Amino acid sequence: MASTPSEEPTTYTVGETARMVGLAFRITRREARGKSTARLERRADRIQEQAEERKAAAAKARRK
Repeated sequence: MASTPSEEPTTYTVGETARMVGLAFRITRREARGKSTARLERRADRIQEQAEERKAAAAKARRK
């Protein structure tokens, strides 16, 4: 299924990708041990929001 420009996946920087992979690993490990993952999930959400904001700003700049 081809995605339209408004439905393109969020593009992460190399650093953000590394942090997301690390957080995913830590979340999985903590879940397996029965511990809370809320803090790590909030961190991952913040990284995703920053990437989306950067993408929106770039799209806005292209429209000018």
